[in-house]
This record gives sequence, structure tokens and C-alpha cells, in this order.
Amino acid sequence: MDIEAYRKILSLAINREIESYTFYRGVADKVKDPNMKKLFAELAGEETKHRETLTGFLAQPPKSLKFDAARDYKVVDSLKTPDLSPNLKPIEGLVIAIRKELEAMQMYTQLANRSTDADQKKIFSELASMERGHKARLEDIYTNMAFPEAW
Repeated sequence: MDIEAYRKILSLAINREIESYTFYRGVADKVKDPNMKKLFAELAGEETKHRETLTGFLAQPPKSLKFDAARDYKVVDSLKTPDLSPNLKPIEGLVIAIRKELEAMQMYTQLANRSTDADQKKIFSELASMERGHKARLEDIYTNMAFPEAW
């Protein structure tokens, strides 16, 4: 992978984090339920931290890239998402949020798996883990909203 491809991937990832922040912030501002408001505000804050990490990588690119170039990890293929709008019903917002977290998790996992530098691998693995946690949290909420049990 050359430095320009690396920059392009990071730029796309940064844009995704900004898009996610905007979506989560918009939903947090719109929903009335205090727990949902808090959840989406927390997710917006996490996306800000991810963006800052990625921006640091972009500002100070490594002298040499340490990715195994033997495979095509198809990051661009996994970045396609539906249009986001804070004017969605909460359950629809959760579905889109789960998809976004899954895509981000897959992207960071692929970058970690392709990395041959230990520090670089650790950072991408940690980002993937954070996204995995977001996804699980959102799936729990979705399940409780979409399939409430009647006792």
C-alpha cells in the first residue's frame, strides 16, 4: 500500500466518524427519552475520539507503511451506507446506527489484520473493539425496543 492509498483510507474513515458524530448528535438532540438521549450523546462523543485518533495518523503519516499488501482488504467496498437523517423514528435510527458500527468495526478489523507494525495493529484493534462494543450496545437496545416481552 502506498502513502496516498493510506491517506485516502484515513480520510474516508475520518469522514465516516464525522458522519456518525453528526447522526448521533442529531438523534440525541431530537429524541425525548432521556436514556436514548444519553446513549446517542455518548456515542457522538466516542466518534469524536475516533476522529481525533485518525486525524493524528493523517497529520503524522509513518515514514514507511507496514501493511501486508498480499490481499485486497476492500475497505472502500464496505463504506457504502444509506443516507442518514436525524428525522428518523428511534428504531430506524438504531438500525442505521448498528449498520454503521458494523461497517466501522469491519474496516478497523481489516486494517488491524493487514498491519505488520505492532503499535499500528494495536490502535486499529482497539478502534474495532470500541465499534464492536457500540454495536452490541445498540443491538441490545434494538432487541428490547423491537421485541418487548410481555410477562
